[in-house]
Amino acid sequence: MKIVIIEDEQHIADDLAATIKDIEPGVQIRASLKSVKEAVSYFQDNERPDLIFCDIQLGDGLSFEIFNGVPVNSPVIFCTAYD
Repeated sequence: MKIVIIEDEQHIADDLAATIKDIEPGVQIRASLKSVKEAVSYFQDNERPDLIFCDIQLGDGLSFEIFNGVPVNSPVIFCTAYD
């Protein structure tokens, strides 16, 4: 399974990646993206992952803007403290 993590706090992204790999060692973390801009650019140039773990509030906007800017049909699990 190919996974992309979208999280602007590096320690949280690292912890999430480690937890995912502990549960399913065969998983490939294809990218850890930190911003709306970086994610849009990534999805324009790369194949879609099987699953996306995504924070909602990123440093440059809400992650929903990513999916408005680029068609992504992968399932998304939101991991956030955003109200």
